Amino acid sequence: MKEQICAVQRMQDYIEKNIDKDITLADLSRESLFSPRYSYRLFREYTGLTVSDYIRRLRLAKSALKLKNEKYNVTDAAFDLGFKSADGYTRAFRREFGKNPSEYAKNPVPVTLFVPYGVKFRELRKENETMKNVQSVFVQLIKKPERKAIIKRGVKAEHYFDYCEEVGCDVWGLLLSMDSMCGEPVCMWLPDRYRKPNTSVYVQGVEVPIDYDGIIPEGFESIVLPEAEYMMFCGEPFAEEDYCEAIEAVQSAIAKYDPSLVGYLWDNDNPAIQLEPKGSRGYIELKAVKKK
Repeated sequence: MKEQICAVQRMQDYIEKNIDKDITLADLSRESLFSPRYSYRLFREYTGLTVSDYIRRLRLAKSALKLKNEKYNVTDAAFDLGFKSADGYTRAFRREFGKNPSEYAKNPVPVTLFVPYGVKFRELRKENETMKNVQSVFVQLIKKPERKAIIKRGVKAEHYFDYCEEVGCDVWGLLLSMDSMCGEPVCMWLPDRYRKPNTSVYVQGVEVPIDYDGIIPEGFESIVLPEAEYMMFCGEPFAEEDYCEAIEAVQSAIAKYDPSLVGYLWDNDNPAIQLEPKGSRGYIELKAVKKK
């Protein structure tokens, strides 16, 4: 991998770890191992944002989650995330999300949060990945209740990267601002019964209670999913740069798994579900099953 990409990734990692502190170009230069001027140019080239815009947007996204999930007051959210004043924070929040932080804290409607995708992962996707080591995959039977899924459809996408190219990566940022029954957004491969003409197999969304009557963001729609049982496949924790291998290990295990050995068959009338790959917990996919 190019040293310039690794340098930008190191800067991104430093920002993530120190987002509540003052971050200077000199700090980032030490991380990148390049001069401050060249570090600035590299960062903008590979992320599409200036360093200051990147930090500001990341701070605002984290502050919005604190206002929503941790019931922070506006002043604490501002100073805990490194803003110099509550007034400056309020102005920045309104420019980013279209409403004051105090209004959002009282009524946290869906907003598009900035998601800082690591530049090295885009490069890793271009490289040929093969599964080097056999990995353990944990399998558990779980039951999901009848529920709704608020989803955004693509056009032809069958996987994550194609989906992002069709609808944009900001969808995930919006979903992160919404409450989900499983605690996080989901990706789904929809069976034909849930698809519309000229729409994608792969979608992203959140699962909500069956009686949900809240806001559905523009461009999204609600579908009803029945109660169903799932085999949950969870791989080993992995280093973030090994995410392609981690996904391949789990999907290979699913392809080889025979649910009839435990009295089940695959249920292809319900969506398969993918959770965000996180190295600390391992890659997770869920595939619907039904009793034999």
